[in-house]
Amino acid sequence: MASKTLLAMAAAATLGLAGQVAAQEASDFPTKPMTYIIPFNAGGESDISARFQQSVWNKVTGQDVVIQYQPGAGGAQAWSQLNQIAGDGYTIMGINLPHTVLQPMEGESGYQTDDLTPVHYFHYTPDAIFVSKDSQFQTLEQLVEYAKANPGLVTFSGSGSNSSNNLAQVKFDELAGITTTYVPFSGTSPAITAVLGNQTVAGFNYATSGVSQGEELRMLAVASDERLPAFPDVPTFKELGYDLVGGAYRGVAVPDSTPEELRQRISQIVQQINEDPEFQQKMEDAGFVLTDITYDKMPAFLEEMTAEYTKGAKALGILQ
Repeated sequence: MASKTLLAMAAAATLGLAGQVAAQEASDFPTKPMTYIIPFNAGGESDISARFQQSVWNKVTGQDVVIQYQPGAGGAQAWSQLNQIAGDGYTIMGINLPHTVLQPMEGESGYQTDDLTPVHYFHYTPDAIFVSKDSQFQTLEQLVEYAKANPGLVTFSGSGSNSSNNLAQVKFDELAGITTTYVPFSGTSPAITAVLGNQTVAGFNYATSGVSQGEELRMLAVASDERLPAFPDVPTFKELGYDLVGGAYRGVAVPDSTPEELRQRISQIVQQINEDPEFQQKMEDAGFVLTDITYDKMPAFLEEMTAEYTKGAKALGILQ
C-alpha cells in the first residue's frame, strides 16, 4: 500500500512538473516567426484585417508573422486540413462565422464545426444595406415602403448563398414584413459591382464596402450596436426599429492537437493586438467592429451563435 501511495505521489509530482514546464514554454511563446493562413484570396476582409494585425504583431510578441493564402470552397478547403498541421502554435489559421457553422450543415464540407478550435474572434464586419448614389431611395424607410408595395421586386445583391449577407436579408424581410429577392454573387466585389451598375435595386453587403467605394454608394443602415466611427451619419437598424445586429465574424483557430496553454497564449496575443491604438484606428477607419471573444469565452459564444445560425439555416431552407 505504501509503495502504491509513493507511486501515486511521484506520478502527481511528474504531472505537476510537466504542467509547470508547459506553462513556462507558453509564457515564452513565440520564439520564432509564426505562419498565419488565410483561407481566402488576398484582398478580402479576412486578408485586410490580418494585414492590420501583422503590422503590430512584432510589437506585441517580438516575432514576425507571415501571411499565406489557401483559398478554395469558401474557406472549407483550408479548414478541412487544419487538424493535419502540427499543433505547436506556430501555424494559425483565420476562421469565419457563419461559414464554419453553415458549411457543414449544407453537406460535404470536409469538416464538422466541432472539429475546429477557434481561440479568439477579434472582429466582425457588419452587414449593411447599400444603394447606388443615384438611387431613388434616400432612406431605409423609403426602400421598405417600396418593397411592401412591390413584393419580390426589390433585389439585394450579396456575397454568396447562405452567407452572413443572405442571413441578414432573410431576417430583415421577417422584421420589416416584406418580401425581397436575394441575388448571390461569388464574393463582395462582384456583389458591390452589381449595386454600382444598378443590376440590383440594392445590396446587403459588408459595411467595409462603404470605405472602398466612397461616395459611389449610399449606406442606408448598418447592423451594428452603435454607429460606426467611419460612418457617423449612417443609422443602425436598431435605431430605425429593426433588431438586426451582426455580420461576418473573423478570428484565429489552431489545430486540435495544440496544448491548452498555447491556445490561451495565442488568444492573449490577439487580445493584446486588439488593444493597440494603431490597430484599433486602422480597423475603425476601415469599417470593422472590434470584438474580444477570448478562448475562455469561446464555448458560450459558439453555443449562442450556433443556435442563431441554426434558426437562420431553417429560414434559408438548409435545414428542415
